[in-house]
Amino acid sequence: MLDLLLAYPHLFLYSLILIPLLYLALTITLKNQSIRRLGTYAPTVRGYLPFGIDIFIRSLRGSRTDTDYEFWDWLFNHSSNAHSKTIETTLARQRFLFTADPENIKAILATQFADYGKGEPFHEDWKHFLGDSIFTTDGEMWHQSRQLLRPQFVKTRVSDLEIFETHVQRLMHLIPGEGWEVDISALFYRFTLDSATDYLLGKSVDSLDNPNAEFVKAFAEVQRGQNEVSRSGPFHKLLPKGRFFAGLNVINSFVEPFIDQALRLNLADLKEKTNQSFLHALAATGTRDRKVIRDQVVAVLLAGRDTTASSLSFTFLELSKNPAIVKKLRREILERVGPTERPTYDDLKNMPYLQHVMNETLRLYPSVPFNVRMSLHDTTLPTGGGPDGTQPIGVLKDTPIAYSALYMQRREDLFPPASDGFPHVLTYCPERWDKWTPKSWTYIPFNGGPRICIGQQFALTEMSYTIVRILQRFERIDKYWDERKQKLKAEIVISPATGVQVGFWEAKSG
Repeated sequence: MLDLLLAYPHLFLYSLILIPLLYLALTITLKNQSIRRLGTYAPTVRGYLPFGIDIFIRSLRGSRTDTDYEFWDWLFNHSSNAHSKTIETTLARQRFLFTADPENIKAILATQFADYGKGEPFHEDWKHFLGDSIFTTDGEMWHQSRQLLRPQFVKTRVSDLEIFETHVQRLMHLIPGEGWEVDISALFYRFTLDSATDYLLGKSVDSLDNPNAEFVKAFAEVQRGQNEVSRSGPFHKLLPKGRFFAGLNVINSFVEPFIDQALRLNLADLKEKTNQSFLHALAATGTRDRKVIRDQVVAVLLAGRDTTASSLSFTFLELSKNPAIVKKLRREILERVGPTERPTYDDLKNMPYLQHVMNETLRLYPSVPFNVRMSLHDTTLPTGGGPDGTQPIGVLKDTPIAYSALYMQRREDLFPPASDGFPHVLTYCPERWDKWTPKSWTYIPFNGGPRICIGQQFALTEMSYTIVRILQRFERIDKYWDERKQKLKAEIVISPATGVQVGFWEAKSG
């Protein structure tokens, strides 16, 4: 063989080219056969540049220009079946699936729960920020995290409204009244950070008093960097991460002294403490592993701060456009609790129009707009494949599947036809909830299945309490933000890209 190659050197050059091509062709053929044994392919979006670089660039541009929703819309409309809401594409030879189909989302989150999880690549991407927390693990490790955290969100803890009251009052001191312009969204993010750190650590970061605190900037920078890592898929190693790790050091430096303080107490003292913080309650369960506690605290801090701030921001964005809704909502609040009384937990749960307002906000603006699961072994998605889009899709192990509550909850075909009693799907209308209930798995603002958000009631309670206290004091909200410039900023959590500039008017006494 060696003599042959020396005699005909051009054969050596041909072999260098042909052998990799043959190997690639064989790999593709075997992969195709494996997928066909499971089901079929989803409609495909093909890139024009090698390795799907043009699709990757379009995705990254969507993230940096706050047009992620438009990117998803482009994907669905440029697939080989423009009617399908499950498609696939290839980036750097990695197959990616995208879905906004309720049946497929139901399979991922519930009926085929064992088939899908966060996966090791997700854990690897997020390990520096959220470690081995409930949001990054699967199987027994995830189950242990959930068991550890569940007692911290029981009704007796969630219904203690004193922390909310303290920080709502600080928030309202910063709302000027008399129609003066204020970015209420920026205040909400500082407010929920303060209440979340108070609840979790027993001490607030006090960002309402000090908006330029180092921790505030670091937390925002880490989220921005983590978002780009998540969106970049196999290309994330090319991204600069210096600012990300610097911000992470600031977060850890803030949190770790509180953990050390809690772990210095013995279990008996921890269990006897009254008004326990989340951290003390966590340490009282018996875990003494600093990393376990750190990872869970930072994960809950991320979820508890951003999701509620996002929902409050979009609620007041819509209220500023709809004075009739403000008037109706305020009337219900005053009839239930009056102009100054603190609402109780039962008061919040027994104001139906308030509940409808929050539901409508979460329908149009689910806090986590895009999410990802990984197939843990060879499996299927129940629908979306084949020429007619009804056949199962074959999914090989370690295939990422992105799903979007934001896109699904705005799909016109999943709602009743627009009418006098049911406005267009993109119209903000709390009244639609009076006699309408979404079909199963078409409304999932807190996810669903075994991994449904355990902090759901905490978030809704904080959100409703804040709305009530603000509207007890203010009777009118003027809109100063520009609808032409407003976009949906989707990092880990969705937010109004240009803030929510509004003016508040104090209610007239008597």
